[in-house]
This record gives sequence, structure tokens and C-alpha cells, in this order.
Amino acid sequence: MAVIKLYNTLTREKDIFTPIQEGTVGMYNCGPTVYNYAHIGNLRAYVFADILRRTLEYHGNKVLQIVNITDVGHLVSDEDEGEDKMEKGAAREGKTAQEISEFYTASFYEDRAKLNIAPANRYTKATEHIPEQIALIQKLEEKGYTYKTSDGVYFDTAKFPDYGKLAKLNIAGLKEGARIETNKEKKNRTDFALWKFSNPEERRQQEWPSPWGIGFPGWHIECSAMSMKYLGETFDIHTGGIDHIPVHHTNEIAQAECATGKKFVNYWLHSGFVNVGGERMAKSAGNFVRMATLEEKGISPLAYRYWLLTAHYRKTINFTWETVAGAQTAFFKLHETFLGYGETNGVPNEAYAAKLTSFLDDDLETAGAIASLWDLTKDSTVSPADKRATFLAYEKILGLGFGWNKEKLTGYGIKLEANLSEKEIPTEIEKLLEERKIARAEKNWKRSDEIRDEIAKMGYKVIDGSKGMDVQKI
Repeated sequence: MAVIKLYNTLTREKDIFTPIQEGTVGMYNCGPTVYNYAHIGNLRAYVFADILRRTLEYHGNKVLQIVNITDVGHLVSDEDEGEDKMEKGAAREGKTAQEISEFYTASFYEDRAKLNIAPANRYTKATEHIPEQIALIQKLEEKGYTYKTSDGVYFDTAKFPDYGKLAKLNIAGLKEGARIETNKEKKNRTDFALWKFSNPEERRQQEWPSPWGIGFPGWHIECSAMSMKYLGETFDIHTGGIDHIPVHHTNEIAQAECATGKKFVNYWLHSGFVNVGGERMAKSAGNFVRMATLEEKGISPLAYRYWLLTAHYRKTINFTWETVAGAQTAFFKLHETFLGYGETNGVPNEAYAAKLTSFLDDDLETAGAIASLWDLTKDSTVSPADKRATFLAYEKILGLGFGWNKEKLTGYGIKLEANLSEKEIPTEIEKLLEERKIARAEKNWKRSDEIRDEIAKMGYKVIDGSKGMDVQKI
């Protein structure tokens, strides 16, 4: 069995991945809050999770992937204060919260498909799991981890000695440097809401009866409740952006482990930010770029995926139109080179197949894998047919569209013919033409015909004329 190493935020080390059940992996990915469009920085987390899933499946594992859809309870502040993002989005657009949720969920699914991200096994909506969230809060209440204030039911973080272990939080330092709390009823600076009460003077669109009063669940409780429902009280992998580490994921661990008395998740993985002008891309900052904007600018979603994969998933990267356009040029060239190998499949080159897994098994080093793919294109010791087969092996993990038909490539904005000069001949064909020129000079007509047929299989036609050989794309 392959040895896969993943950087575990919990241990701050690359840990050898060992699933709880051999051959089966339970994975939960923090999904979108569907009050607005996802931006391309948000979408990086799902490209990363897709690469992780593909790598695990490449080695024969069956992956059960759950992605949540937050359609209630995510307030504009991590301090459990301010408006619910769903209510705010509904007011902004003059629609119901349900209409907002359905529209932006559909938009997220469209973006996911454009980036060639495989669908999760299940997408779970917070509003469809209210009973599970209430039951989890009741369990915490029975064990003495909660208290009630005028605006909700809170988790008492002082009663969980390991609180903050994921983020390595200095709890004492937080207390010493605490600001004046808006909610003065909180016992501790780090306490968080499990259930928020509706304001009787302001009718909410989304509220439910509970043992504590009419209200709605906190953001953190949904992920613990839904992940444990579908993956069990302890499961293998939980992912998200690095912004989730200090609050959201820290709180998930606290409430889950206090409720069950068991370790919640074995491996925590987090992707880095996409910055713009040195600042994190964010809807609140107004500096975000949508997938639709990329397409309007002539950037293929798969070229953006390729650009993401040229950096390690944990690294913060800076988005500029110039860098992404440059990545697209290289990406199109890689596709053009692949097409130049023709339609005949050989077998994946063992050395390059080993490079692929050595990079991906080392904490998903996609940049190294892509570099090795470029090395393959320049390697004269590998036949075109075997290069094609090797590309297709890489495709299983990288998901960049190699092997797709022209119609599908065009649908993903990959306009190869617009970027490929009629006179630009792949290196492999140029070498064959030189060999054929020698064969003809030696009057070796049999070899000359064999080379012509070989070039035809690669998608090019040789034309013999009075001025020598010419070649055209079929």
C-alpha cells in the first residue's frame, strides 16, 4: 500500500495517512455560505479537496466525501454578533432566504463543474439538519458544557482543557488582551453560541422552535452535527481554508469531543489564501473575482485550476491577471503538445508514473507533478504513444482535461486552434520528418511510408511536393 504523507494542522507535521478502516476514507470539506457568489479564492479550497480525493482514489481507496452548504446561522462576525449572512443577503436582493440559498447553491455547483471538481457523495444543508443540531446541543447541555444568556445558549470553553489545540491558541493571552465584549454575559472570551434566540421585535425568515426558545443554530454546530451523522463520531479527514483554524474548526473540535468523549478527526488539512494586491481576497473587502469574471476576461476555468496547481495548496498565492494569463498560455501549450502525440495509446512510462505518485503522496505536491509533466514532453527516450498514456495517468489526479474531445474542451474555454499556428509542428513530428527525409534520400521507401503512417496516427498528414515535404494537421 502506498505511503501517503499529509500535513496535519493538528500535529504541525507531515503525518503518514492511515485510514480508520483500510481502503475507505471519510472526508468532510467545509462548504460555502450561500448568501453570495463564491469567489475564486473560496474555490481554491475545493480544488485542493478534489486533488486530495483523486490522490486517495488513485491508490484504490473508496472516499466518502461530505460537503456542507451553510444556509443559516453564519453571522457576519466570528464573535456571534451582527446579522445572519443569509438574512442580510435576502434583504440586499429583496428575496427570501430560501430563494437566496437556492440561487447561490446552484451557482456554486456550476463553478464546481467548470473547475472539473468531482461531485461530493453528499452535499448537506444546515437547514435540513436542525433536529441533529438540537440533539447535539442537548447532549452538551446534559454533560454540563453549556450555559444560557439573554441572546442564546453558549458553549463554556473553560470546561474543555484542550480548547485551542488545533490553532495552538494562547488562551491566557487572549484573556489578558480581551476587548470589551459586546455580549457581557459571556463567561469567557472564547465561548461561542450553539443556539441563538430570535429577537422578538424582528421576525426572522429562518427560525425554529427548540427546548430553549425560538431561534436558529450557531454556525459551528452544523458541521459537527452533520459530519458525525454521515461519517461517524471519529472520522479520517476534515478540510477547509486556513481562516477556519482559530475559530470555526477549533469550536467544532470542542463541541464534538465534549459530546462524544472521543477524538473528532484524525487529520486536519487547510489550504492557503488567494491574495489580491497583497491582501486576502474576500467578499467583505470587495476585492473578489468571480469565476464568471475570469471567463469574461477570456480565462478558462481549467487554466485557473492549472494555475492553482502550480503552487502548493498550503502556500498563499497572489492573483494578478498577468500571472493567470501566462499560466493559461502554458496550459494551452501543454494541451497542444498532448494532442500532437496522436490517438494511439501506449503504456504509462514507469519512471514518470512513479514521479507522479512520489509528488502527490508527499502532501499533494502538485507543482512538482506539473513540472515533471513538462519534463516528459522534452524526453526523447519516451515514445509519443507512451507519452500520451502517461499524460492520461496524470490526468486521473490533476483533472486538467487531457483526453477530452474537442467539443468538451471548447465548452471549458480551451481554444487550442486559436493558439496553435498551422505551421507550429510538435517536436516529435519534426524528428520523424527528419528521419523520413533521410529514409527518402537513401531510397528506403518502405521506411518512408511507415513514418508517414506513424505521423498520420498522430493527427498530421505528410504532403510530398516538388519543394520537399509539407505537413498539415488533419
